[in-house]
Amino acid sequence: MLFFVVFLLFSVLILRLGELQIVFGDDFKREIERTEDITVNNPVPRGKMFDRNGKVIVDNKPLNAITYTKYQQTDQAEMWKIAARLAKIINKDTSKVPVREIKDYWILKHPDEAKAKVTEKEWALYKQEKLDDKQIYKLQIDRITDDEVKSIKKEELETIAIHRDFNSGYALTPQIVKNKNVTPEEFAKVSENLENLPGVDTTTDWVRKYAFGDTLGSILGDVTTSEAGIPKEQLEKYMARDYSRNDRVGKSYLELQYEDVLHGQKAKVKNVTDKTGKILSTEVVSEGKRGKDLVLTIDMDLQKKVENIIEDEMWKAKQAPNTALLDRAFVVLMDPNTGEVLSLAGKQISKNKKGKQVMNDFAGGNITTSYNVGSAVKGATILTGYKTGAIQPGSTQLDEPLRIASSPVMSSWRTFGRINDLRALQVSSNVYMWKTVIAMAGGHYQANQPLPLDYSAFDTLRQSFSQFGLGTRTGIDLPNEMSGFPGSDRTPGLLLFLSIGQYDTYTPIQLAQYVSTIANGGNRIQPHLVKEIHEPVMENNELGPLVEEIQPKVLNRLDMKEAWIKRVQEGFRMVMQVGDGTAVSHFKNKPYHPAGKTGTAQAFYDGADKSKRGTPVMNLSLVSFAPADNPEVAMAVVVPWAYQGNSGPSLNNLIGKRVLDAYFDLKKERQDKEEKSSSDQKEKGTENTDPTNE
Repeated sequence: MLFFVVFLLFSVLILRLGELQIVFGDDFKREIERTEDITVNNPVPRGKMFDRNGKVIVDNKPLNAITYTKYQQTDQAEMWKIAARLAKIINKDTSKVPVREIKDYWILKHPDEAKAKVTEKEWALYKQEKLDDKQIYKLQIDRITDDEVKSIKKEELETIAIHRDFNSGYALTPQIVKNKNVTPEEFAKVSENLENLPGVDTTTDWVRKYAFGDTLGSILGDVTTSEAGIPKEQLEKYMARDYSRNDRVGKSYLELQYEDVLHGQKAKVKNVTDKTGKILSTEVVSEGKRGKDLVLTIDMDLQKKVENIIEDEMWKAKQAPNTALLDRAFVVLMDPNTGEVLSLAGKQISKNKKGKQVMNDFAGGNITTSYNVGSAVKGATILTGYKTGAIQPGSTQLDEPLRIASSPVMSSWRTFGRINDLRALQVSSNVYMWKTVIAMAGGHYQANQPLPLDYSAFDTLRQSFSQFGLGTRTGIDLPNEMSGFPGSDRTPGLLLFLSIGQYDTYTPIQLAQYVSTIANGGNRIQPHLVKEIHEPVMENNELGPLVEEIQPKVLNRLDMKEAWIKRVQEGFRMVMQVGDGTAVSHFKNKPYHPAGKTGTAQAFYDGADKSKRGTPVMNLSLVSFAPADNPEVAMAVVVPWAYQGNSGPSLNNLIGKRVLDAYFDLKKERQDKEEKSSSDQKEKGTENTDPTNE
């Protein structure tokens, strides 16, 4: 019986083994041999930026780099071993290692001491399931002393930092361990020891290089580091577009605005793995292509000259009395017919760590800060007066002190008597503007009498100003453009100040759009910094095939007669070229025949020095275009908080004159150079065709 039972059991076992091998054998074999295809995206360098003349502004500087690729079968213990080996070969920055991770490492290396930090009573509670693993671990972390943290050696800290990088991305995706200051010795040693460092590799990475240093720095923008990766608030958006968490992306200005263009097309690599995660083969699905290149509208030679002029004039002005609060100035140059921004310059004085005053780039302030700009807006006031019927071309007003009941006496900077609209622009009459908006608001001025006005005139004036770009976003291709601040109080007297630019605030780029609208005959053109987009090519500093050329975009057309606009153009010409125009002393007899309008606004300081906020100051501005009869360049100059008191350096005119001089001098210099080059080529051609020439 015993023999028979054993025989039956062995028979069942044999039948079962036969079933597994014969019936299900192929299924199990396929399961063992099952593979998985995992596609990994590898980042590529960003596109370059060129100026309008083909000079490289932003490039990619190659860097030696050490990377780590985590395989699916690699466990944490193995990663710690590799990190420790690598720490003996390279120097790794440990300044960003959190204290919490140092404590985690201490527990890993001192398990017995870590266990002893929990009392017997607490362990008893753990066994009773009244404390869980997470709570026990927190008790251990909290009880690690500062001395124990300090006991971790430098090489161990480097190991922690390296291990942290190992874990910063997905499996099979290379992570940057070190790409800054990798010495030739480090690169060579790591390359020699790759067999002992599974997952580690040496390669070439890149970093953004700015060929002109700080020039236009704030407008070009910044790119995140591989450590920071995608900003947290934008993570979901980028992840949905096939980005990786540690991808470098544009985080400000042009780098951010044109991220989709500059980012490029990642290389796709397919890794075939078995069920254990072991890589069986690697296949390149598609080659990567670096980002497309941008050609900017900016002329970097001109940009440098403008920035130097601003710095020079500001430092000079700081030597004058009552200029303690002067700390910034802005200049915008653009083509009034296309909206191409030729120069976008801004400078700001601040103190460095040693307390010394230094000059920093503040070009971004042209779109992110706004100020009372004063009489520069009077061209828009006159045109609004024409449109509403408050005045007609040639209408005269008596420039006299206004005595409104219960109000201080108001007057122009000097009394001009009876003047017309052109004269009012030429000498910058406040009273002419005030009487224009009084008529616009249905009022009737009588000396020493109340002056009731229709509040809707605020809306009428602001809506008209917005047609020029004042008080509204210009549409420039940069993020975070502000629209300025309209005053909220509608006291009748403030309507008068609105008409002369001393109530609402405007940005420098808005002033440039405003004067361009007048210069080109009434088209509000959208300003833009990118001129062309090109495919990338391998050749250094070469442009590839054209992808897109940015065309001028008219945002709106002034609803005003052409003759009206021409009349204001003439008034602007008189400001700079005729008689006692407010800018004649600086611009008369200039060969480029400019037109424009000066501005001075009584304002209040609201800058960085909190103790001085609310101090009365003077803002200076200047808008201009040249030549007056066929404008090719428009300019806006804004100098906030130029001085305290009633007089000070005329920085708006001093800067504006030198900037326009620089523009036309540079133009002539290039024309002369081009003519000389053409002449030399002709002479060379003549020599080559001379039959007597040996």
